Amino acid sequence: MMGTLATVLAEKKIFTREDRYKAEVEGDIENVNGILRIARIRVKYHLKVPLEQAEAAREAFSSYLHLCPAAQSLIGCIELKDELLMEEMTA
Repeated sequence: MMGTLATVLAEKKIFTREDRYKAEVEGDIENVNGILRIARIRVKYHLKVPLEQAEAAREAFSSYLHLCPAAQSLIGCIELKDELLMEEMTA
């Protein structure tokens, strides 16, 4: 998922170097009839962008999931929540 979002951001000329882009991922595992099952995954993306690229970054974020093989494999099986936190990048 992180790679797909990075690709969509790159198409908009938004750089995702290590110092500008990261993700925090958490998940919940539940016992369903004696079998452990991943029930939820939460992904929080952190992105530093110049102010003039903020809208393009929001557009990329709003559209990347339908392009992502991992997300498309999970949707319908595991609850998936994603969030984008942007920080204005200083020069």
